Amino acid sequence: MEEIKIIDPCIDERWDKFVENHPLGWIVHLSGWKKVIESSFPHMRGYYFALVDKDTGAIKAGLPVYEVHSWLIGKRLVSIPFASLCDPLINKSHDMDKLLEASLNLFKKRNFSYVEIRVFNAHEPEDERLGSNQSYKTHCLLLDKEPDILQKSFHRTNVRQRIQRALNSNISVKIADSESDLIDFFTLYKKTRRKLNLPSQPYAFIKSLWNVFKPSDQVVILIANYNDKPIAGLLLFKYKQRVSAEILGTDDDYLNISPNHLLFWEAIKLAYNEGFKVFDFGRTSVNNESLMTFKNRWGTKVLNLPQFYYPKITNKKWIHPESSMTYKLTQKLCKNSPDFVYDILSGFCYKHLG
Repeated sequence: MEEIKIIDPCIDERWDKFVENHPLGWIVHLSGWKKVIESSFPHMRGYYFALVDKDTGAIKAGLPVYEVHSWLIGKRLVSIPFASLCDPLINKSHDMDKLLEASLNLFKKRNFSYVEIRVFNAHEPEDERLGSNQSYKTHCLLLDKEPDILQKSFHRTNVRQRIQRALNSNISVKIADSESDLIDFFTLYKKTRRKLNLPSQPYAFIKSLWNVFKPSDQVVILIANYNDKPIAGLLLFKYKQRVSAEILGTDDDYLNISPNHLLFWEAIKLAYNEGFKVFDFGRTSVNNESLMTFKNRWGTKVLNLPQFYYPKITNKKWIHPESSMTYKLTQKLCKNSPDFVYDILSGFCYKHLG
């Protein structure tokens, strides 16, 4: 017999072992992610639903969901906030049915606006009460050949020649190992977000990721330097057989010497040399045509990252978040604000996002 329980992964040692052994387990499922999210975002609280064998106490399936409080865009349940790759940890569709029902019961009890469940490799929920959208993709490169052979599948002009341009420019790449490196990375990341007219994640979130996951080498930051100046940085997640590029920051004054291409190339080589099987370029909106094109040129396979939500939207078309009036207004405010106002605006936005 099995029963659904809400457990605290930070004190229940069964959870991380379960994630490690489950084929769909990823870094965002670990107890460390709960520590990062709840310490960085006071408006979020995690509930970890576990399908437990009554006789043995073993966890058979799991679904972490987070309560996200916002008076602006609604109180909701999300699995999992700020996760680019995410799956319910199930083995069969029947597991998903039980975990989903538990989530919907919490939804009704706490009077949430909606539930969002993100899926990658798992069985997609087959519940008529759920709506879905296909707004995001991920680009995966199989590391089944040596990097020099893999490179032959890259676009000659837009990737291989740009990597060589960066090498000819004597850009060096290092692994961040100090808080000053972390601050350099965050500064570059914030510049990139400003260029896109988007708010930046708080430094507290980036630092918490670093503090929680760097000791186990599950988070790594690569920094590209030119004449001893940091000009680009790339944050990677490393877990099981996958390395995923999660956050990129660049000084636009140096784009002509292609530091981003060199960072991705060095990340691919690092992943291969450490025995990983897949390099993931991270989640991309289908509306971001330039970024989709950039990732397509690396010989990648494009996969769906569907999102399921309850209640289902009826009688109207799903609106992509980047097409919403709120998103467009935020971009306009970010574009026209001075630095100190931009920082305040970023902090305000991330008190509502998740």
